[in-house]
Amino acid sequence: MSIFSRKDTETATVGAASPDLAALTGDYTIDPAHSTIGFVARHAMVTNVKGSFQDFTGTLHLDGTDPSRSTASLDVVMDSIETGNADRDGHLKSSDFFKADEFPAMTFRSTAAEALGGDDYRITGDLTILGTTRPLTIDLEFNGAAKDPFGNERVGFEGKAEILRSEWGLTWNAALETGGVLVSDKIKLSFDISAIRNA
Repeated sequence: MSIFSRKDTETATVGAASPDLAALTGDYTIDPAHSTIGFVARHAMVTNVKGSFQDFTGTLHLDGTDPSRSTASLDVVMDSIETGNADRDGHLKSSDFFKADEFPAMTFRSTAAEALGGDDYRITGDLTILGTTRPLTIDLEFNGAAKDPFGNERVGFEGKAEILRSEWGLTWNAALETGGVLVSDKIKLSFDISAIRNA
């Protein structure tokens, strides 16, 4: 069974029968109003700080016959970073971190997709931050497909990945008196994606 065929009680109750693979093949545009791109960083070695990007665009091509031919593209506006604290957001946009004025976008372009069985698959691609491009692997779960009240055909995915920010040149930090550093090198990424099939 592939990631593109999901059968569950929730889908059935809203009248969205689990589609076959071929029915999902097509091009989709990510709906930013119903999607979230988030991250978590460890702060001062004791707590997690969560944030997200409010402005992004993206596309998907799903191939239900051969999922390995599916693709994804994502463009994120770095100035849209939000962590719930204006001072922290300003610091993240500054030259210490994302240099948003010089590098206004973060991009992801897929290079491979792999069906893992059930509703799970893995997509690998090139993540570019600060002009540095390195591979990123995202584990995804297919959440289902449905037609919304406005006639849009939607698909949904949840994804997660981890990066070491230093590998993209994000090296700013501060030492703690008790040992350790202020900001973790490891960053956890999360993706909640709703995409609408193109007309």
